Amino acid sequence: MAAKSVRVFRVAAGATTRWVLEADGRTHDLSAWLAEHEPALGADLAALFARGFFERTRLGRVLASGALRACAAPGPHAVAVPVDPAQVGKILALGKNFREHAAEFGEQVPEEPLFFNKLPETLVPHGSIVAPPAWYAARFDHEAELCVVVSKGGKSIPAARALEHVGGYTVANDLTLRTLQGSDRDKKYPWFRAKNFDGACPLGPCFVPRDFFDLADARVGARVNGAVRQSASTKDLVVDVAHALEFVSSHLTLAPLDLILMGTPSGVGPLADGDEVVCSVQGIGELATRIARPAAVKA
Repeated sequence: MAAKSVRVFRVAAGATTRWVLEADGRTHDLSAWLAEHEPALGADLAALFARGFFERTRLGRVLASGALRACAAPGPHAVAVPVDPAQVGKILALGKNFREHAAEFGEQVPEEPLFFNKLPETLVPHGSIVAPPAWYAARFDHEAELCVVVSKGGKSIPAARALEHVGGYTVANDLTLRTLQGSDRDKKYPWFRAKNFDGACPLGPCFVPRDFFDLADARVGARVNGAVRQSASTKDLVVDVAHALEFVSSHLTLAPLDLILMGTPSGVGPLADGDEVVCSVQGIGELATRIARPAAVKA
C-alpha cells in the first residue's frame, strides 16, 4: 500500500547529520538506505530533489522494496534544521499575506506581493531557546508561517509550472522585534533589523515532500504556553505559493534550497521570558521554541 503521509527529519548525529524518513507513522533510517543503494547522492538534499527522490512514485518504490531499516523516532533535541543552513542561499518572506493580519495593524494588503529577507544565519532548529538582542527591551512577537523549500531553480517561472520547483514544505516562526519594526517603518527604513538577529527563524521539525502535502487547505497556527493565538488556512493566503514563486523569480533567479515564507495569520503577539511558542502547520508538525528574556524586560 502506498504511503499516505511522509515526513523527513534531518537528525544530528555527533558532528554529522542523518536522514530519518517517517512514513505513515513508522520511522526508517533513510541515510543507511542511501549509503547502500544511492551512494552518489549521499545526504545532499539538493541532489535528492534533483533526482526526484521524494516524488510519490519514486519514494513509493523505495518504501515498497522493504529495504528500509526501521529506526527509533528522533528525539526533540536531536532534530536539526531540516534544510542545512549552510546550503540555503536565500530566505524570502511575504509580508501581509493574510488579510486579517494586515488589518490587525490597521493596514491594507499590498497591491503587489511584499517581500523582505531573512538571512540563513538566523535559522535554528525545533526545540531551540531564543533570546532577542540584549539591547532590545520592547515587544518581541511570534509569527507562524508555512515555509516552501525550493527544489529546482529558475527565473521567470510561470505560475502554472511553479509547483514543479517546490521540493517540500516545513514550518517557520518569523520572530520579529515588533516595536523596532514599527519605528523603522515610520522612518521609512527597511525591516531588516527587526527581522534579522540570532535565532530569528526557527524552522522544522521536518519537511514534507510536495507530493504528500495538502497545500489547498492546511491550518497554520501558533500557541503560546498552550493558548491558541493564531489559526488560519492556506486557502486564505492572498498570494498563493505558485504566484509567489512567479513574482519572486521575475526579479531574481531562484536556486535549490532557497526558502520562501508565506506570511503569517492574524493573532501575532508578544513573548515573555520562559514562554514556549509552538507554531504548527497541519500535515507537517509542530515547531517549538522557548523564549529567554531578562527578568526586567516586559513583553
